[in-house]
Amino acid sequence: MEYLLIVFVNVITPMLILLAIGVSLQIKFTFNVKALGNILTYCLIPAAVFMNLYHTVIDIDILLDVFIFVLLFTTTLILTGHVFSKLLRLNRQQTAVMKNSIVLINSGNYGLPVSQLVFHENPLGVSIQIVLIVYQNLLTYSYGLYNLVSSTQSGKDIVKQFLRMPIIHALWLGALLNLADIQLPQFIELPISHLSDAFIAIALITLGAQLAQIKVKTLWNRLIYLSAIGRLIISPTVALLLILLLGIEGVTAQSLWIASSFPTSRNSSTLALEYDVEPELAAQIVLFNTVASSFTVGVVIYLSSLLFG
Repeated sequence: MEYLLIVFVNVITPMLILLAIGVSLQIKFTFNVKALGNILTYCLIPAAVFMNLYHTVIDIDILLDVFIFVLLFTTTLILTGHVFSKLLRLNRQQTAVMKNSIVLINSGNYGLPVSQLVFHENPLGVSIQIVLIVYQNLLTYSYGLYNLVSSTQSGKDIVKQFLRMPIIHALWLGALLNLADIQLPQFIELPISHLSDAFIAIALITLGAQLAQIKVKTLWNRLIYLSAIGRLIISPTVALLLILLLGIEGVTAQSLWIASSFPTSRNSSTLALEYDVEPELAAQIVLFNTVASSFTVGVVIYLSSLLFG
């Protein structure tokens, strides 16, 4: 019960406060939510991802340890999303949102604080989470982006749209500068850093603005609940089975299992808004997942300490 309270107070509550600010501002001023989404997609998200990759020191040994796990884990979740979409007979846009909601994980502003809380005396656990953040960034703007774009476009249009995304160039440029150990001059790094720092707050306020436009009755949607089952229950169950199957132990096992239980990525909603692919549904899923995870994540943290602590 203590873990549930700690996770809710230290992680969920700050996020809900920012969401509430977004809801209140939208009700009072009626922002252009699409314009806010453009600011995120073409400015703040690329800056955040660039800074993440530019500064992260990736331990090759850890990377090798988790590679097989994340490959099998992601493949299983992709298949789960496909099966759920077939069972519900969803259209292409709903299918894209469903798949992303199960596969894409909030490893950044949710996962990193949780890992820092749990592994404050063991930096290995936090290092693994940072590796997973990098992986989720790559997955979001490859598989996740493809899902959304392919639901409304095809062929060359998908490739062109993908290559035009600033996030793609931020990914390879941040990684390249990191690996080459190239130091940016302060007058360049500082504004990028400021944009990166603004990302979480603006993203959550924008999500709140989206939620302000949602009718309460639309939350009674079986797709939302099935998505939560996939992300918050099936995902950690699959992860635990893979950890046991692969013989992963100790802090690595604990960190991977906890990371598998985090809610749907906020970026899945941001991208859905940018490409106008069921943005309201995507926002509802993120909200429901985030609130419900305050209980499920706490349970996984507690059980992981018993099994692998």
